[in-house]
Amino acid sequence: MRYAYGVAMALLLGGTAFSIATGPVGAQTAQNAPMAIPPSGAPMSFANLADRVMPAVVNISTKQKVQVRRTVDPLEELFRQFGAPVPQQQQQQQEGRSRETGSLGSGFIISADGYIVTNNHLVQGANGTGTVDEVTVTLTNRKEYSARIIGRDPLADLALLKIDAVNLPFVRWGDSTNARVGDWILAIGNPYGLGGSVSSGIISALHRGITGVGAYDRYIQTDAAINMGNSGGPMFDLAGNVIGINSALISPTGTNVGIGLAIPAEAAKPVIDALRRGEKPERGYLGVGLQAVDEDIASSLGLPKNRGEILRTVQPNQAAAKAGLQQGDVIVSVNGTEVNPDQTVSYLVANTRVGSRIPLEVIRNGRRMTVQVVVGQRPSEEELAQQLGTGDEDAPQQQEAAPASESLGLGLAPITPQIARALNLEGGVAGVVVTSVSASGDAAAKGIQRGDVILAIQGQRVSTPAQVVAAVQAAKRAGRSSVLLLVKRGRSPEGFIGVDISGD
Repeated sequence: MRYAYGVAMALLLGGTAFSIATGPVGAQTAQNAPMAIPPSGAPMSFANLADRVMPAVVNISTKQKVQVRRTVDPLEELFRQFGAPVPQQQQQQQEGRSRETGSLGSGFIISADGYIVTNNHLVQGANGTGTVDEVTVTLTNRKEYSARIIGRDPLADLALLKIDAVNLPFVRWGDSTNARVGDWILAIGNPYGLGGSVSSGIISALHRGITGVGAYDRYIQTDAAINMGNSGGPMFDLAGNVIGINSALISPTGTNVGIGLAIPAEAAKPVIDALRRGEKPERGYLGVGLQAVDEDIASSLGLPKNRGEILRTVQPNQAAAKAGLQQGDVIVSVNGTEVNPDQTVSYLVANTRVGSRIPLEVIRNGRRMTVQVVVGQRPSEEELAQQLGTGDEDAPQQQEAAPASESLGLGLAPITPQIARALNLEGGVAGVVVTSVSASGDAAAKGIQRGDVILAIQGQRVSTPAQVVAAVQAAKRAGRSSVLLLVKRGRSPEGFIGVDISGD
């Protein structure tokens, strides 16, 4: 499981695994084959539904050997200080130590020949790359199988496993698009190693976002008990259809407080189908860095807040660049759908067919326009990491004194070759460097630091402090209460920050 408090996420793994035997299981008929659906309202009991679907829910355990970082023995350090040699065998034992780690979670069988759906974070390597060494699947009749990882998708947090068996109980996908807030649901899994645990609740919310970004930040929220070890387990509707995969929770304690989250079947099934075919899941891609239009950015651009997203970067030779999109453009709709916190650009584009041509409604310099874009294929996470690179957030210790922009609460100076080297800036970066930040100013509150580089203000590139001051004065004359800065730190991608200027 992944645990979230605010926007923080952590894997929910743990407990001592054991499983509870159930009655006879079916063979070639789905465990959730059609049957009489309970009348609307609270059912008298979930027992019949649990009996039908529980045999298709499995426990998943993994093992992996990881290297243990060598710790210095205090006695060894003392001996070294006095020149006493440390035996080579002891050194080798300390440097070559490893330990076994693992995880416990849940999954469900989707075919009689042993295909199993679960979460990727259960089978991903301990260091975030690769996979675990062993995966064991335990059925409700206590039979254990060694499982192969057929495919996995870290972005969706989904994985497909396969065990060598036949005539297994299995369940089918349901249609999560028909789910409604208030519908009853059933969750079955392996919380804290307590295999075959059933909990019930209702759908508390649909399309729940917890990070604000990404193609899969849309969960089904439930008040059913979801705990460590429920990862990868199914969420059933009252007809016995799988409408979600229990994957995360929001909690200040790491245990259930009534806010569990499941990946909707509508998002999970296409990914699992692609993995089963041996294909890479297709996701639309523009090749842009995005920021939500918060209150300060909206004020600086004269736009309503929480409507649209601003392009902070546009990658060369990708779909957006080929269509003529520019840094600072605000995308307000994708293929006719308004962009807002519930319908983000990344979500809308990722779920658009690769190669399709769609209209984007864009605001550029206050003018509304429509741009036609051919949607590209999203690169792998490794390729994206290489494209974005890593940022160096260390500012130089000494910088040349410079005139101050009182309106922004910043001291500014032109970029010299010496400053560019000290800030680890890429060649050709033009702008003004922040030499001091007023602790009482809004810029400090927004996170601007000494050593940051202001590349542009209100969409206009700057290279001298005087240009920044002039842009602030122009914004005031236009009645703006804030200005939009394009800021870069080290080799990190640049981003937009709205800074209040109304207090001067």
